[in-house]
Amino acid sequence: VVGQRLGAVTDLEGRYLILNVPAGRYDIRINLLGYRALTITGVELPADVTTRLDGVLEETPLQMEEVVVSGQRPVVEVNLTSNVQTVTREEIQALPVQELQDVVNLQAGVVNGHFRGGRLGEVQYQVDGVSVNDVFSNASSLRLDRSLLEQVQVISGTFDAEYGQAMSGVVNAVLKRGTDTFRWDAEVFTGGFYYSGEAGRPVAFGARPTGIQNYQLSLSGPTFLPKTLYLLSGRWRQFHDFAYGTRRFMPTDTSDFTNNVYRPTGDGKSVPLGEDRGWSGVVKVTNRLLPDIEASYQAIVETGEARRTGWAFHLNPEGRTRQRSASWMHGLDWTQTLTKSSFYTVALRQFGVHLQDFAYEDPFDPRYDAAGPLRGDPDYELGAYLQGVDFTRFEHRTNALVAKSSFVSQLTRDHQLKLGAEFLWPKLEFGAPGQLVYTLQGGRQTLVRQSLGGIPRYRPVQGAAFAQDQVEWNDLTFRAGLRLDYFDARSSVPSDLANPANAIAGAPPSPPRPTSRKVSLSPRVGVSYPVSDRAALYFAYGHFSQMPALGNIFANADYSVLSQLAASSISYGVLGNPDIRPERTVQYQMGYKEAITENLGLDVTAFYKDIRDLLGVAFVSTYNDAEYVRMTNVDFGNVLGVTVALDQRTVGPFSAHMDYTWQMARGNASDPRETATRAEAGADPRPRQIPLNWDQRHTLNLTLGLARPGRYAASAIVRVASGQPFTPVIEPGFGEGLEDNSGRKPASLIADLRAERHLRLGGIPASLFARVFNLFNSGFFNGFVFNSTGSVLYSRFPAADAFALSDPTRFYGPRRIEVGLTLNRPS
Repeated sequence: VVGQRLGAVTDLEGRYLILNVPAGRYDIRINLLGYRALTITGVELPADVTTRLDGVLEETPLQMEEVVVSGQRPVVEVNLTSNVQTVTREEIQALPVQELQDVVNLQAGVVNGHFRGGRLGEVQYQVDGVSVNDVFSNASSLRLDRSLLEQVQVISGTFDAEYGQAMSGVVNAVLKRGTDTFRWDAEVFTGGFYYSGEAGRPVAFGARPTGIQNYQLSLSGPTFLPKTLYLLSGRWRQFHDFAYGTRRFMPTDTSDFTNNVYRPTGDGKSVPLGEDRGWSGVVKVTNRLLPDIEASYQAIVETGEARRTGWAFHLNPEGRTRQRSASWMHGLDWTQTLTKSSFYTVALRQFGVHLQDFAYEDPFDPRYDAAGPLRGDPDYELGAYLQGVDFTRFEHRTNALVAKSSFVSQLTRDHQLKLGAEFLWPKLEFGAPGQLVYTLQGGRQTLVRQSLGGIPRYRPVQGAAFAQDQVEWNDLTFRAGLRLDYFDARSSVPSDLANPANAIAGAPPSPPRPTSRKVSLSPRVGVSYPVSDRAALYFAYGHFSQMPALGNIFANADYSVLSQLAASSISYGVLGNPDIRPERTVQYQMGYKEAITENLGLDVTAFYKDIRDLLGVAFVSTYNDAEYVRMTNVDFGNVLGVTVALDQRTVGPFSAHMDYTWQMARGNASDPRETATRAEAGADPRPRQIPLNWDQRHTLNLTLGLARPGRYAASAIVRVASGQPFTPVIEPGFGEGLEDNSGRKPASLIADLRAERHLRLGGIPASLFARVFNLFNSGFFNGFVFNSTGSVLYSRFPAADAFALSDPTRFYGPRRIEVGLTLNRPS
């Protein structure tokens, strides 16, 4: 492997094996005395995937120049037993995408973060093979910019036993590494929204070409230490949403609502209603000084400040809360090659998240008293807020240590074994840092502060061990694995749920008892059988489990709040449950892959998911005939689907990729609290099976590319989607809805473009580029619709929906245009 201290000697049949090659693009050189040397350039090696590379040497009695050929990734990987989409750095740079999640949403079976019909939070996000999921929400704790990505792997459906705490998929982001020679690259772009009222948006357009800004700089090369490389990268971003408000009123205004006398004191300035700005930085150092050892340290830091878009604040924008966030990840990775057929890795990481959401940090800030709660008048701008401030107060901290180790041994040339373990020690804190409540004191409404003792803290423990075996025999690939997961909430719950607060007179005592430790086993198996050298059938089956988001199970888990629950009453405040069991999914998939031609590949997959023990709510009766609602494992569902992918590798200047997904996702609830919400509204809370909110029956993604190296490049992404479900109503008011999720939203189409022109500025390679998102200015893409019409444009009850009809943010974001410059300077 050129540029790496990695290589192998073939056997008499020409077979060879090189283990532990970092993911990336390489040149491979093959030498044999008496033959012309062969170099295969640009070979793309995905992470954790065995890549087969064959070469044919020409016999020659004389010393001759080596043969150099261009390497290409196979148009289909016939030895894989599951669906693994690998997106390389070059492909990411050519697409109209900016962050990791943009890349993920383009893959087959993914609908706005939902993998193959699963709920959000069922995907494990990794950076260089180690999880970065925040246990509070089971979502990624980091936003990764495309400039950092060497490779993105998206595994939808079944996956190896190495991956846990996920039921629907795995995303592994492989970061770039330091380079052998000094180089730098930079990117800057600016842009804004450009649209007319043609999509029905009730908002005036104003050109703001600098509302979106991005500045990025990366440096890489050798350090002053021997065999030590570094990568430094920094980014600053700003995003202003298309909806703007007018600062006509201030939170402390004192209008006379009784007599319709309004006293605005704002400056009338136009301000974005949705905004996000922040910076991020990456440091990565890799050392290969010791023989057969690679050690690296990496750190990622992100900070941001944002305000959510809310049309109700368009006259009093300073009444909104402000979201301040910080997230980080750093740690050490150690890889040691023991023999030519075995190596081990150890990764120690720490990651954290800190999120604050409030208007003012101090709950005793006098501006809370001066402003009071949010107030509007239906006779003035349809009830938009004219004074006051949002009393929302929330803070969340996660600080977690992660340790992961694995050992890989090629037992024979056809048999590989991988063993490993990982542990997670999170410290989780979340809640309201001081609640603001108006109470009657001395006959007068007075603002008081509650819950000032700090936010609760939780210290659960998670662990896992796995074994993964791969056998290749006569081109047949067989993979089998077993994973053991362990979870201890280290908390307590009532010992008798019929006396939850231990406060019912005459009832058996109910002291708190410790939560039990949860252990689950997950077997997985996959087979790939080549029917020819260009085609293969494959099958996979597996059990997958994960703990629900800890923010759901620990929230409101203090059962003492039920001490005053009276006989025959019902409490719809959903109580948490730290003693929850893992959620479970059993997945089946089978498929067919074929390289139709050298440059055209086909992949057809059918899959089924049986989902059990999802987080939901149950109604519990007490000894005094009262009822309360509690989180437990009661929700269920199933998903049936087919994906078809066609990949046209670059032929001349043209390339294309198309994937189509048909799926049917059904279950009893789309959200863990949905059953309690239905019961509180008087609807039937009994289990049923209906389409889930994200049941997008048809999804088509089409990616087109046109490029001439060194001259120009252009790409387009077209996404077509059938309508997701909604619940129609026939009359306004309570109880007039039809069967839940029995209606369908309209189908929709979105197109994004990117064009690039390569040039040189003062001898520095550069490129000018432009990106257009939502080219056709579509006003709808499976978002909000009026439940009386199924349309985003109009309602059958315009008087009742007057405010929503005035709200432009109900539409999909309009056309967005960005222009920028990229510089790339190798030494």
